[in-house]
Amino acid sequence: MEELLAQFISYINLAKSGSAATSEAYHRDISRFITYVQSQGIDDLSKVDKQLIFKYIMVLRSGKITDGKISNTTYSRNLSALRSFFKYLQKIHKVEDNPFKQFKNPKSDKKLPEFLTYDEIDKMLNCLDEEDPLQLRNKTIISLLYACGLRLAEVASLRLEDIDLNERYVRVIGKGNKERLVPFYEECGSILQRYLINARPLWLKNDIQQVFINQKGRPLSNRYIQIIVEETGIKAGLSKKVHPHMIRHSFATHLLDNGADLRIVQELLGHENLSTTQIYTHITVDKLKNVIQNAHPRAKKPLF
Repeated sequence: MEELLAQFISYINLAKSGSAATSEAYHRDISRFITYVQSQGIDDLSKVDKQLIFKYIMVLRSGKITDGKISNTTYSRNLSALRSFFKYLQKIHKVEDNPFKQFKNPKSDKKLPEFLTYDEIDKMLNCLDEEDPLQLRNKTIISLLYACGLRLAEVASLRLEDIDLNERYVRVIGKGNKERLVPFYEECGSILQRYLINARPLWLKNDIQQVFINQKGRPLSNRYIQIIVEETGIKAGLSKKVHPHMIRHSFATHLLDNGADLRIVQELLGHENLSTTQIYTHITVDKLKNVIQNAHPRAKKPLF
């Protein structure tokens, strides 16, 4: 069974049907299911039936085989992973049935993304001293996250050849290996240039092409960038626990608040579907409602 799983993961990686994070999650979800199947004395995936899946779902939802109860989103991903796996087994290994086709993903409640205000972004940028090379690097990372709305992995993997300081844009390889060009404003370009001239060369030891490196000359990991953003939020005195995706949410929300076209924001974020971007319009509408409620002279007028 593990060999079939390995073949499936290689298959989706070759097909580029998802990000590296998706591939890892699918491997983890399917591996967990295989372990459960084997614990039930089954050594052939073609013997998996609806009854076994019901039992597995009950155990999965209870949190007994995970680090605690899982959300609807995680549960949906598990079903999607297993449905795709059995579809692959049908297509490549001639397994007759895909029992997971009968199980539908639950409707997930769309949670509004948390974002920072303009002032909070300014506090994060202003609390970092550009005279200190490490703080200059960190300020550059946060500036680029906010200027371009990049994902964490996109910042970590950004290479020197992806940046055009003259035309002021970055070339980003996003989810599904899709490329997009994202412009940045002049101030961000200036900070980026100062980092490339005054900080990065101090640590560079090999021919490393990643833009952001540590003091040993190695590329920064996703986790390290997360820590940088979180610690900068604390240094700025923010009450929120800041993470890179929160800055991406702020980028989108602030653009829409200032009149940007939704489809342009979709392109800048690298969203395949407009519906993914539309969640930010809910934030804007909520903000407008609050303005009306708090500022309109008749909003607080009693009904009787």
